[in-house]
Amino acid sequence: MRFNNNIVSKFLLFVILAVTCLAFTSFNPVPHFSIGRHPTDPQFLDTSSVWVDSVLNSLSLDEKIAQMMMIAAYSNRDPEHEEEIIQLIEKHKVGGVVFFQGGPVRQAIMTNHFQSVSHTPLLIAIDAEWGLGMRLDSTLIYPRQMMLGAIEDNDLIYQMGRDIALQLRRIGVHINFAPVVDINNNPQNPVINSRSFGEIPDNVILKGIAYMQGMQDNGLLCTAKHFPGHGDTESDSHLTLPLIPYSINRLKEIELRPFTECILNGLSGVMAAHLFIPSLDSTPGRASSLSYNIVTSLLQNELGFKGLIFTDAMNMKAVSEFNEPGEMEVLAVQAGVDIIVMPPDIPKAIQSIRREVRKGTISEEEINRRCRKILAAKKWAGLDHYKPAEINGIYEDLNTNVYKSLQYSLVENSITLLKDRSGLIPVKRLDTLKIASLAFNEETINTFQQYLELYTDVDHYRIIIDSGKVNTDSLLKLLDPYNLVITGIHNTDMRVTRNYGISDELFSIINTIADHKCVIMNLFANPYSLSRLADSNQISAIIIGYEDNDLTQMFTAQLIFGGVPARGKLPVSAGKIYIAGDGISTVGGFRLKYSLPESAGINSGMLYKIDSLALSAIEQKAIPGCQVLAARNGTVFYHKAFGYQTYEKKRPVLLTDIYDVASISKITGTLPSLIRLTDRGILNVDSTLSAYLPWLDTCEKGDLVIKDILTHSSGLIPFIPYYYYTIEPLDPDDDLISDKLSSRYPYQLSENVFLNKNLKYKDNVYSETFSEDYPYQVAERLFMNRIYRDSIYYWNINSPLSGIKEYKYSDVGYYFFQQIIEELTDTSLYSYVYHNFYKYLGVNLTGYVPLKRFPKDRIAPTENDLYFRRQLLQGYVHDPGTAMMGGIAGHAGVFSNANDLAKIMQMYLQKGVYGGRRYFSEATFDLFNTCIYCNEGIRRGLGFDKPELDPEKEGPTCPGASPGSFGHSGFTGTLAWADPDFGIVYVFISNRVYPDQDNSKLYDLSTRTIIQQVLYDAIINDDN
Repeated sequence: MRFNNNIVSKFLLFVILAVTCLAFTSFNPVPHFSIGRHPTDPQFLDTSSVWVDSVLNSLSLDEKIAQMMMIAAYSNRDPEHEEEIIQLIEKHKVGGVVFFQGGPVRQAIMTNHFQSVSHTPLLIAIDAEWGLGMRLDSTLIYPRQMMLGAIEDNDLIYQMGRDIALQLRRIGVHINFAPVVDINNNPQNPVINSRSFGEIPDNVILKGIAYMQGMQDNGLLCTAKHFPGHGDTESDSHLTLPLIPYSINRLKEIELRPFTECILNGLSGVMAAHLFIPSLDSTPGRASSLSYNIVTSLLQNELGFKGLIFTDAMNMKAVSEFNEPGEMEVLAVQAGVDIIVMPPDIPKAIQSIRREVRKGTISEEEINRRCRKILAAKKWAGLDHYKPAEINGIYEDLNTNVYKSLQYSLVENSITLLKDRSGLIPVKRLDTLKIASLAFNEETINTFQQYLELYTDVDHYRIIIDSGKVNTDSLLKLLDPYNLVITGIHNTDMRVTRNYGISDELFSIINTIADHKCVIMNLFANPYSLSRLADSNQISAIIIGYEDNDLTQMFTAQLIFGGVPARGKLPVSAGKIYIAGDGISTVGGFRLKYSLPESAGINSGMLYKIDSLALSAIEQKAIPGCQVLAARNGTVFYHKAFGYQTYEKKRPVLLTDIYDVASISKITGTLPSLIRLTDRGILNVDSTLSAYLPWLDTCEKGDLVIKDILTHSSGLIPFIPYYYYTIEPLDPDDDLISDKLSSRYPYQLSENVFLNKNLKYKDNVYSETFSEDYPYQVAERLFMNRIYRDSIYYWNINSPLSGIKEYKYSDVGYYFFQQIIEELTDTSLYSYVYHNFYKYLGVNLTGYVPLKRFPKDRIAPTENDLYFRRQLLQGYVHDPGTAMMGGIAGHAGVFSNANDLAKIMQMYLQKGVYGGRRYFSEATFDLFNTCIYCNEGIRRGLGFDKPELDPEKEGPTCPGASPGSFGHSGFTGTLAWADPDFGIVYVFISNRVYPDQDNSKLYDLSTRTIIQQVLYDAIINDDN
């Protein structure tokens, strides 16, 4: 049975020309792999080698036949199994081993042992369609091919082939039984299904070639399978002989196309399927793998394939039910197969083939030809200079972040936004949303829900579907306060025979919710399952994650909020509504992304130093614990918590814990407000204080220029210890405002106060209970008299000025800024910054007076204040002046965590843009980030701290920070910094003042800035 060569040639030319104008339009085979225009022989096909001839000549007929046998091995079985394999190798001289379940180290050890006892080096294979993790523990699992089918950038598929090749070669494997190039155009297919790139022939072709070339270009043999096409059947060849009832023309149009194209591009191997295809071979019960018409006439003669031909496993019922051991192997050789995979009886197989050679039905020349081809493949794989696999370091070598980075990229690029009824994705107006997440069939908060929470406030619920036990009315009542419901369908099943692990009741519940709420449905399942969703009209958005694992959950959550773009396209049709090729694209970079260091151009191998530095600081009791976050170009690549909230080690620090960020409040509360007011023309930084606070026009403070206060060059004193005036027996006429007080420890009392154990509050200053007269809570059971707020303003107005234009850090000016903001906006500082920034940014853990919103145990304690408030401060601001203002002040009072601060710093880094919203113009931001007095030795921007450019002076940053970088540090042990030149955001949060603010070890160790320098050192030089 032969094809018309002219028709085939025209057909192949059409395929090549169509590559650039596919329905699946964005596939990009450049730059790492290319589509061939002329047939290319396999790379290994050099049978003239001296080594090949020498080995071939040394083998007996039985040994040549044995080279055509590949036996199964498992590295997770008992020693008896290993001994059985060794017996087959030593006694029968089999040519290869195919590994299945086990572990990489165990397999490498077994491989080395098998090779050491084999007379001829063994060809080692594994069925690793989605990487070693398909078979072995402790190794990477790449997406199944259907998920890969959703990816538009085929260069990623090539890179996956490359990485899989390197991983397999690392443990002594020479051939991967991949890629699957079956076109899965039958949703009921029980065996191919998610193992296929999909139903679009051109998509399967391009991805099959990319995967193939990625492996072969990196020294690994591969097989395209399952020839001539296993996609359109509802039977499993493991259990029966599937029927492919289609005509030759239909096979040419669909099933054969991927194999033809792979052959044209130098395919090294083909695996023949166990199928019954009457149009090609009508012999009853004759599997395609045993058919001369299919293996020789079609594959070799018509399609011109010259590489290795493998059978599918011979223990599968598709062949074993119709053929006896020995008989089936003879048929395979007569059909034209080179390597018989897993014959059930090796001695009988060799004996039966030898008998046919003696009888003349199989020529010895043909055995020699095939053996020579096998030996040539072994030589190409390096077995002519065999070296055992190095056992040390296998786990580390197989699990590098370089490999993981590609694994992450594959998942990120595959997730498909299939429906978005009103442009909901990425979610935009966080200020308008109250969000609930429903995780179906989960018992605990999962990765998907945890990553949703990184972006905004989300309340999480979990529902176990047990038919008849979900009360829909109760569920709707629970969801009544929410206007957005994000559902995740979890613990699914890939198999059609199990309805993909999704009950009709589950889809019905989601539709019911969608009748009342805006719903985003996230399907972590085989996309074919959508065909069972009878009505999806009311669902606002549908996202396909394809598989249910941490990576798909992580990136799906990020896609919803715009951390990553939607790029995937549906590789198969799911019912009549959702058609292969469907998929909505969105932009990325809308909000922060969370991924591996390498995806941000960072060498992960250097980041262990950050762990060491943080742990060392904790060990030396510089801090009890901390959070560290680093991002580059909008990607958070390092986000860890260390230690405990206190040295008593009762509660480990969590990434969601909240800290008093001290003076970072200046750039997270006051400064964004000032920038916005300036941007709107309401404030002018060249104006004086009295222009906005007219009652200052009769005192010298009224003449202070706002930009001078922002640069700390106005002559204001560093601080005023207001609470001194509320404590007995101090004389209020004493000069408490003195340069004798350390600027590092601004709140330390003088020596006579430390020695006085009988300190008491002055009468009528504080109360243990809240009232109209005592409205300002200073600490637990401590409220300040309302008149003292005016006293604070009075002390500020009457504080001395130096009269010298020099840099002198001061908190005092920020009390005036708070007043300006509140006067100009007719609202409180907190209200203004919340309504104009926080609620849009999604910084839901950030704000003042945190105990009004969070339980105490989520807030790291600061100082055990023995002198002023006489209690451990937990949830109450550490700064005494801010405490006397009720916890809200211009210079302190903000509580936050590292993730929230990173959002604010990223907004600054992007000059006022984050989450699709512009908060102020670039020009206004540039004004505030300018070092206007650098020529006068003052490093500060307008509110932002800047790197110290004078090497003789101590600065707030590491040496690597660029002059354009900016940020702020905080007295409690915090640092938030952004560097536009390198795209870096860095946040360090700790409570170094616990239990004593005099602990200076964090400063002495320079932990914060040394960690910062590690980030710069870890940037990968693109030129390398």
